[in-house]
Amino acid sequence: MTLDGTDLREFSPEDLRRAIGYVPQETFLFSATLAENIAFGVKHATDEEIRRAAEIAGLAPDIGAFPEGYGTSVGERGITLSGGQKQRTAIARAVLRNPRILILDDALSSVDTATEERILSGLTVVMRGRTTILISHRVSTIRNADRIFVLEHGEIVAEGSHAELLARGGYYADLYQKQLLEEELEAI
Repeated sequence: MTLDGTDLREFSPEDLRRAIGYVPQETFLFSATLAENIAFGVKHATDEEIRRAAEIAGLAPDIGAFPEGYGTSVGERGITLSGGQKQRTAIARAVLRNPRILILDDALSSVDTATEERILSGLTVVMRGRTTILISHRVSTIRNADRIFVLEHGEIVAEGSHAELLARGGYYADLYQKQLLEEELEAI
């Protein structure tokens, strides 16, 4: 197995970890400022880099409403933030690291579909030219992926692009139709 043409065994574990940006569904934030949480693990991150990462993650509009902006303390485990704000902070942290591999493990589950669309739009530039693994229960999150693997009861039951999977019918197409209907009902 290789990363950018280099055998993975040639990387030190530290270098390999540095090449991966991981955003779990359940994020962990520190009792520190918002800027410090975004910059965690990145030495010498500039204010501009932190702001840019927050913009890409869709967090910047919320920060303007915080009493001290990026200097606002988020409390233990990010207690002062909503679930969606915590996830977007973790996404900004991963974006700031500029990883070669980006893994988003159901990282958009706490945001509504409109916010999800804004975040995915911002991430488009970040995902270009790097391996990105999106794990999601929402078809809207993964529909633009090059390859989609559909899991049912822990087994891969289908693989293909969004269009290919819709054309085949089955579990993926049914899930897509169900989620479209749910979005329409929410809009009413």
